[in-house]
Amino acid sequence: MKKIQTLLTLIFLLLSVTSAQVQKLQIHTPKIMLAGVAFDLELTLPDSENEFNGTDTTISIDGLMIRVDDQVQSLEYITFNNGRANVSQVFFENSGIFSIGVPDLNFEAEIRIIPGWLSLLPPLLAILLALLLRQVLVALFVGIWTGTTIIYDYNPIKGFFYSLTDYIGTAPADPDKMSIIVFSLTLGGMVGVLSKMGGTQGIVEKLSRYASNSKKGQLVTWLMGIFIFFDDYANTLIVGSTMRPLSDRLKISREKLSYLVDSTAAPVANIAIISTWIGFEIGLIAAAFVALGITDNAYLTFFKTIPYNFYPIFALATGLMIALLGRDFGPMYKAEQRARKTGAVLRPGATPLSSLDASEVTADETVPKRWYNGFVPIAIVILSTLIGLWLTGLENFRSGGGDGSSMGTIQYISAIIGASNSYSVLMWASFLGSFTAIGMSLVQRLLNLEQAIQAWIGGVKAMVVAALILTLAWSIGNICAEMKTADFVVEISRGYLSANFVPLLSFLTAALISFATGTSWGVMAILMPIVIPIAHILPQTDPSISAIQQQSIFLSTIASVLAGATFGDHCSPISDTTIMSSMASGADHIDHVRTQLPYALTGGLISIFLGYLPVGFGISTWIVLPLGLITIYLVVRFLGKPVDD
Repeated sequence: MKKIQTLLTLIFLLLSVTSAQVQKLQIHTPKIMLAGVAFDLELTLPDSENEFNGTDTTISIDGLMIRVDDQVQSLEYITFNNGRANVSQVFFENSGIFSIGVPDLNFEAEIRIIPGWLSLLPPLLAILLALLLRQVLVALFVGIWTGTTIIYDYNPIKGFFYSLTDYIGTAPADPDKMSIIVFSLTLGGMVGVLSKMGGTQGIVEKLSRYASNSKKGQLVTWLMGIFIFFDDYANTLIVGSTMRPLSDRLKISREKLSYLVDSTAAPVANIAIISTWIGFEIGLIAAAFVALGITDNAYLTFFKTIPYNFYPIFALATGLMIALLGRDFGPMYKAEQRARKTGAVLRPGATPLSSLDASEVTADETVPKRWYNGFVPIAIVILSTLIGLWLTGLENFRSGGGDGSSMGTIQYISAIIGASNSYSVLMWASFLGSFTAIGMSLVQRLLNLEQAIQAWIGGVKAMVVAALILTLAWSIGNICAEMKTADFVVEISRGYLSANFVPLLSFLTAALISFATGTSWGVMAILMPIVIPIAHILPQTDPSISAIQQQSIFLSTIASVLAGATFGDHCSPISDTTIMSSMASGADHIDHVRTQLPYALTGGLISIFLGYLPVGFGISTWIVLPLGLITIYLVVRFLGKPVDD
């Protein structure tokens, strides 16, 4: 018996030694590595604290390249120090499985590199299917499933299950995103109560005195979008849900309503000197300035970029011209003709993202239609949002060591609003609005408590589909981030930048990434650290470019990233703000995207040919900006067709 135990012990020891000899390297890399796209590589040898402690071990890796100061060179070896090796900006030019080994030590590992174009497949497939099938949920899930399948070694079964657990299940886990969902659902609940107690109908009757026809109704909608300039999410949901009953009465199509909502929300928040965007934008600019040793004030620089922020300005101008002239073109003209002639604000067979037509949120005929029952809760939401932005921003500004003594008044206010916790504030505001609406309905005995709660729940249910779509949109955004979609787009455009074309190419790159990923802030965060150094250094190397032109290229490049991100976001069916515009307006999402696209492309093309292209060659913005606005008027006037009431 002892002999058998001894033999088994020897076998176990031999197996342990063999296992130790073939123990693999630990490789710390992203899940997905793309051919030609740089990533950070960290290698750890086994037993580094013993066998390799205090020694250097060199290995060779065929095919590994490194980028140093934008110059590419071959990396033939990596040196381990204390069993670890860290190298940044390395990449493989080709895709495939690459082996890494330590000579004479039987240590080996593999790195999987996939073709860069595969990173474009999930978002492009989702966009294509959304446009073809007009089923956003299906299209987004297929895109997520495709991306997860690629990440998990092209295994569709793993891809299906990990799509649910690793991406869709965790997408709303971020506190900010959960705040957006809660805000959207709660605001939907408030609108349900307002509708049930006759408040929204009262607002419609009040506004109808000023908006007696479709032109005036569209103009009022546009003006409300400009008025709520401090946050794009608040803008979208408040304007869309408030104006929907009035636009229905005036036979304005839901496609037109969602367009007017979408074309004012992000553009006005983008260029407003006081908004929830300002802190994020200035923070990116300031970080790039610190890295370059630039001492210019980031806020003043942003202020100077506003005349160069062509697309948001042109998008706002297009919406205004459409409303004033009463003309439309493309699919929007057909939608408006349908609404005017038949009264059908939705296309037959359309599936609106939200609907408040159910009996549980529809006011009885006996309920008085008092305008202030709708106005007061909405005003509470707006005022509490402004107050919350100020209080949370002031607290964060002071806790971060901020001192406004050296700032101007506008700069000080902008710094505070930019430092605010906008997501939490929006959630607080929506609950205050809901409590106010329920309280007013009870005090006036328009509803009993059960009816009020049921109306609130009915409003929440109307937003559930939109919340699901938002969750899937965030999921595919996480897929794009993990698959380095944006990095690939930046990489393939790297060699085409020249000083005069930097603003234009930055705009196009930002638009492409934003369209594919459905996010604008993420694009800004990715591109700002890349294009600001290029725009600062590259023009100085060209003696034919004057100092004034260098400054123009620099400012227009910063603005082009902000504008391009907004442009791509407007065109993308997987954008969260585009989805929320459809949701708040009660529009079919694909119909909204399809009808808005020609208007967005109009602003984008004018931004290119009468904006970033001439500015890059030294034409003053005070020349191209008026020309662009005049062109917008001419396009709407002569390309658009009148839609009569």
